[in-house]
Amino acid sequence: MTKGLEFDPGFAPYILAFGGTVEYLYADINRFKNFSQRKLKFRQYYKKMLEVFNNNLGFYIGCLMWAEYILTQPKQEILNNNCLGQEYNEEENISETEFMIKFLELLPKDVKYFLGEKYEIDSTYMKLLEMYKEFLIINKGFTDSKYNTDIKLPSGIKTEGAETFKDKINEVLKTEDLSKLLEYKDLLV
Repeated sequence: MTKGLEFDPGFAPYILAFGGTVEYLYADINRFKNFSQRKLKFRQYYKKMLEVFNNNLGFYIGCLMWAEYILTQPKQEILNNNCLGQEYNEEENISETEFMIKFLELLPKDVKYFLGEKYEIDSTYMKLLEMYKEFLIINKGFTDSKYNTDIKLPSGIKTEGAETFKDKINEVLKTEDLSKLLEYKDLLV
């Protein structure tokens, strides 16, 4: 039996394509010329947009937590890293994260425009998105990450209690809802 640490502790089945989903929803909203119809569509899709956003942000939190956890372990090979040995393309690597950042920046304006409500951005969310983007960049999309000791953490990340992160991740994976990882955001920033 090969000793090592999995690249993915079990997130893959629950990851959603944020950019594609949101672009599809906005395209459907924008197909209407009448503002009241667009407003109604936005109201219908708003909850879905937030669910997909929270799920993906939870995934990012989980990835950061997993990286911190595997760095608490002795040097081992990272198993099933499909990125290893691939060509690194920074723009492609960070595009989904940048899309989420842009979405979060524009969301208060859209909520005000379509719903007449105020939406406050949780500053922790923006910090986590920027942190995850840095994480992807400094690790070059994990194309050179053969061992857990090859993983680099972004600046400013908290590392206290990282040895317990595996158990926290496993508990959330039982729920099949990555947005539950948002409960652990304060462990990182």
